Amino acid sequence: MSPSDPASRIAELTQLLNYHAHRYYVLDSPEVSDAQYDSWYRELRDLEEQYPELARPDSPTQRVGAPPAEAFGTVVHGVPMLSLDNAFNEAELREFDARVRRFLDLDPSADLPYVCELKIDGLAISLTYEAGVLARGATRGDGTTGEDITQNLRTIRSLPLGLQGSPPARVEVRGEAFLSKTEFERVNRERDEAGEPLFANPRNAAAGSVRQLDSSITARRKLDAYFYGTGLLEGQALTTHAEELDYLRSLGLRVNTTSRLVSSVEGALEYVHEWAERRHDLPYETDGVVVKLNSFAQQRTVGATSHGPRWAIAYKFPAERQETVIEDIIVQVGRTGALTPVARMTPVFIDGSTVSSATLHNQDEIDRKDVRIGDRVVIQKAGDIIPEVVEVLKDGRVGDPPRFRLPATCPVCGTPVVRETGEVVTRCPNPSCPAQIKNTIRHFASRGAMDIEGLGPAITDQLVDRGLVRDVSDLYALTKEQIAALDRMADKSADNLIGAIAASKSRPLDRLLFGLGIRLVGATVAQAIAQAFGSLDAIRSATVEALSGTEGIGPKIADSLVAYMASPDAERVIARLKAAGVDPQIERAAASDDSLANMIFVFTGALRTMTRDEAEALVRSRGGKATGSVSKKTTYVVAGEEAGSKLTKAQELGVTVLSEADFREMVGLSS
Repeated sequence: MSPSDPASRIAELTQLLNYHAHRYYVLDSPEVSDAQYDSWYRELRDLEEQYPELARPDSPTQRVGAPPAEAFGTVVHGVPMLSLDNAFNEAELREFDARVRRFLDLDPSADLPYVCELKIDGLAISLTYEAGVLARGATRGDGTTGEDITQNLRTIRSLPLGLQGSPPARVEVRGEAFLSKTEFERVNRERDEAGEPLFANPRNAAAGSVRQLDSSITARRKLDAYFYGTGLLEGQALTTHAEELDYLRSLGLRVNTTSRLVSSVEGALEYVHEWAERRHDLPYETDGVVVKLNSFAQQRTVGATSHGPRWAIAYKFPAERQETVIEDIIVQVGRTGALTPVARMTPVFIDGSTVSSATLHNQDEIDRKDVRIGDRVVIQKAGDIIPEVVEVLKDGRVGDPPRFRLPATCPVCGTPVVRETGEVVTRCPNPSCPAQIKNTIRHFASRGAMDIEGLGPAITDQLVDRGLVRDVSDLYALTKEQIAALDRMADKSADNLIGAIAASKSRPLDRLLFGLGIRLVGATVAQAIAQAFGSLDAIRSATVEALSGTEGIGPKIADSLVAYMASPDAERVIARLKAAGVDPQIERAAASDDSLANMIFVFTGALRTMTRDEAEALVRSRGGKATGSVSKKTTYVVAGEEAGSKLTKAQELGVTVLSEADFREMVGLSS
């Protein structure tokens, strides 16, 4: 039976449920049973279904997920979300303290309070509350503009839909969305059972979860959140960061209890050393400590650069190392025929994910480290991402196991392998090797090349194994009937793949050149060659001398390209591609704009308003260079979202770092 005043009852239940959700998810101190909470929840849900016009924006029923979004909108942050510089050792943290003291004109012996907080391995988020109710939620984006992920953030139970106490008229709250270790393992276990690729670490899992177009998927992943600061804050005067954290708690926001106010950098170092040891006991992954000046007045004096604040720094923990056992060494064959030895190891959890394999690179590397099957080894994640064998614990070696040698013949096709003078790589020279064909097609269809959506590894393997595809040109002769006959391929999926293959015919020349998988011709080289010669025919007829005269193209690249184009296999493939309608032409770049002449750019992280290829092409069209690695010669590094090691190296070398907005302004694009 419906209440006489449904609006009042809906308001009452909403307030009641939000209060008890806060007690349960934030304070970990429930006051009512799960059964009672569920009973109130069902009553509210039923009332909202009966009176949908009375449903409130802070209702807990909003957490279950909404229908799939068409696309994410954008949110401009009231106060930019800047990135932090990193410190990797005690000396760099002390240097940060010394710099801050110089800005403040402080004596080295004077107290200088900092707040230390664990740096959780998740995704930075920004929430805007208006009149105490969640209005918008966004990613950090480029620091100025983020993606609107409000519906997905509503699914996080520890994130309040309405603030408690006396909230301001408007406030931006900054925090971190993350997956616990347990939930990360559960999500990856389900993905493995479904045949889906696993998330590499909790940060990737959190980012992938909050950017789902279908928020019901986000709801099924039990994301959590902690909050650590404010952006725009109306009507509230705070003087210290410690006070700010207490204020967030008073609003019902979840603040990590591990934060600590210290009186000097010595206290910060004690905190760092303590949590470097204790971090494995936490239910979530943390990769470091954020150290911030406590006083807001001092923060304003120290100021910020275009990249980030000078008054805060992220101390990164050293890469974690673990011991495990080499159970086997297998050999994989890549698209260029390179034989790569890969260690299969007893699974071990390290830096947020379970590791069971690591590349051993080549025979020289195996010999240098003397890696043998059965050895106990120390592993770490290089750059916190790629597992690598650091050393062999030879004291624990049992007996004298045989040294590992790469096979004399290709493990896939049986062709005798070769190792050219001066190279460390051993190769299968057979271009018809099934492993090479499969990897070549995967590369050709990849996003950076011809971008054929739906042509994944499983489909590629079937096409090659059934003899339907022997090289990339065969893709354009496939019929819907042939594709529909593949395992687990419905009519609709076959239609989509045929459409994606047809759409790839319009890809630009540099993408096709890169997609052909020519040795030494990467994406940047392909762009330079395409711009210099303008057509596939012109490239095919180019001499070594002409190619070597192209900026950025050396003799080895020129030799490799000419040799490829002269081979009968390449001539046949290119002729069939042209017959199928794959023959892109480009106009040479006009030389009228040389505003970026003599400048070298490196792009890192995800750009929001353009692809990296488009940004690099823009640089070249204005006379500049775009390269893939940072050096002292680099003029600018443009850092997008989730920028990685290139940003770190730029900071170490003192290279100027630009945001995406800075870059757009430099090239005359509206922000």
